[in-house]
Amino acid sequence: MSKSFHKDVLNAINKKSGKKISAGAVNKLASTVKPSTMQNEAQLRQLIKQVSSMANIPVSEDTVQEIIAAVKKSGMNPSNMEALMKMMMNK
Repeated sequence: MSKSFHKDVLNAINKKSGKKISAGAVNKLASTVKPSTMQNEAQLRQLIKQVSSMANIPVSEDTVQEIIAAVKKSGMNPSNMEALMKMMMNK
């Protein structure tokens, strides 16, 4: 993913959450994510909760299910993940 895309995502998160989240905090959380995290539903749910908490944005169970389905469908291809993030930013 491009550096400008990362900045756009962080700016969108900060705008929607009304909370300033640093790139360092995002990088710290991202460093804990492994490919297996995306394949394990329990770990993926935990990650979604961590991101939700960090951004101070509640996530409904329906949205969690949508995210899990989209991640599984994407196959973890980086270009698919970028499209997934763009879709989620517009929600």
